[in-house]
Amino acid sequence: MLIVVLVGLATQMMGQQISKEELIFLTPQWTGERFDDGRPKVSDALLERIKSVSVEEAWAVMKNEGYRYQIAEGWKMINPDSVLVGRAVTATFMPGRPDVWKAIDDRGKAQGKRGQNTWPVDILVKGDVYVADQFGADKDGPTIGDNVGNAIYAKSGNGIVYDGALRDVEGLMEIGGFTSYYTSYDASHHNPPGDLNTMLIGINQPTRIRTVTVMPGDVVLGKMGVVTFIPPHLAEKVATVSEVVRLRDMFGHQRIKDGVYTAGQIDTRWADEIEKDFSKWLNEHIDDLPVSREQIQEILKKRTW
Repeated sequence: MLIVVLVGLATQMMGQQISKEELIFLTPQWTGERFDDGRPKVSDALLERIKSVSVEEAWAVMKNEGYRYQIAEGWKMINPDSVLVGRAVTATFMPGRPDVWKAIDDRGKAQGKRGQNTWPVDILVKGDVYVADQFGADKDGPTIGDNVGNAIYAKSGNGIVYDGALRDVEGLMEIGGFTSYYTSYDASHHNPPGDLNTMLIGINQPTRIRTVTVMPGDVVLGKMGVVTFIPPHLAEKVATVSEVVRLRDMFGHQRIKDGVYTAGQIDTRWADEIEKDFSKWLNEHIDDLPVSREQIQEILKKRTW
């Protein structure tokens, strides 16, 4: 009986969150560090490297690994000239249904929680990105305004990816680093008196953003008007491939400008002599390139010349 009671209490404390065991089960290819709740924890250093990855570079790596549906398009933006990078914390909302909403809300109140729209915000930490499926709700749909937005930014240092309507967009724009992707704007708010239209059905569970299945701990890369969701076990490969491509482009452009090689020689599979020249160039410029010395040394270790 004691075991049953303890299991029941553990389930209650999870609220709308997925269990640690289930989250680990659903992310088996991640072998690195995890948060206490099982969410994959891509390192801050790797997140910093991913800021420089282009959408095309990320797309190519994921496509080659069989991940063909990882990019979400069609957004309004806050701070469109900035890059959004972080670990996904997911929230899934559904249209309100009184009996289900009450069961969820009663459990939350028993844990001292108020306002379902703030529950996912409570678990954010620095480096997270709040990713919410608000089922595209517009009129009477917003669960985020400038108060909740400020709380999100204070906890995560990041913005949001939000498939629904925001309110108080002017106020959200005043939060300096709140780089965000959202579907629409409406001045209303969710669950107005007499109209229960929104309920929180899941926190850190698999969710859908546009045509993408997003997992908790995915690396969010928002730039150029689109959002890319990188599975955590592919993040290192995405960053490394991007760095190699960036360096090869710098080398190729410089050699063409200097008249060493023609565009035809560079814009094709490189001959062995060009590959050797590239390795030599990396060594000679190792402290002057936009990729860290440590990463260049790792790249050189894997080359055969």
